[in-house]
Amino acid sequence: MLLSFLENIGRHVIHAAENSGRIMILLFNTVYHFRKQPRMQHVLHQMAHLGVDSLPIVLLTILFTGMVITLQTANEFIKYGAQSSVGGVVAIAMARELAPVLTGVVVAGRVGAAITAEIGSMKVTEQIDALRVMAIDPIKYLVVPRFLACVVMVPMLVVFADIIGTLGGYLVATLYAGIGSFTYIHSIKLFAVVNDIMGGLVKAMFFGGIIAIIGCYKGLTAGEGAEGVGKATTASVVSSIILIFVSNYFLSLLIYR
Repeated sequence: MLLSFLENIGRHVIHAAENSGRIMILLFNTVYHFRKQPRMQHVLHQMAHLGVDSLPIVLLTILFTGMVITLQTANEFIKYGAQSSVGGVVAIAMARELAPVLTGVVVAGRVGAAITAEIGSMKVTEQIDALRVMAIDPIKYLVVPRFLACVVMVPMLVVFADIIGTLGGYLVATLYAGIGSFTYIHSIKLFAVVNDIMGGLVKAMFFGGIIAIIGCYKGLTAGEGAEGVGKATTASVVSSIILIFVSNYFLSLLIYR
């Protein structure tokens, strides 16, 4: 019984190590192709498809997150006479953590799944084998444009998320909690610094890279048939979200210590 339990643990550890190694090889191969300029038409198409189309759902998510954060904290701050800090707290929370992480999670759910499903469908229908027959590198043709699009577009989405999340907090603070407009805005100027925003954008770049590489890897290694693509898509979203939260801790430790 104990031996079987340990064997299962060892098997999962080896499988995880193998997958990690293959993902790193895919990442290095993707970066290696940067030595030549990618086809900008493909990159721009992916930026529009993966980034711009995600903007409405990102803004909606972050707007209500900013509103609920203010809703939960404003009265407590007012109770202890610290209402002049609400705007700064909301803005810093948005810039450092909430906007990058929640945008990463939303994009992982929408874009990561789409990348895996698209590439996985190409694999099961042997379109990727056809690319190799035509001497077209699948990594250069499929992975590089999606990787660049995610690394560029996720930080841009976070910029909009920072603005709309802070605006949501402003609406609740002024219309619900009775905090003055000048007090809220002055608090942001007093507490928030440029480094708060820049750190969040650096995080977003890493999150975009994670979403693209995991999505492409799961698509390229998808099993046979519709069931295999479905399992790969689910695994892509779950793995991306877990890696976003884990990497967020270490990036916060590195950037804001």
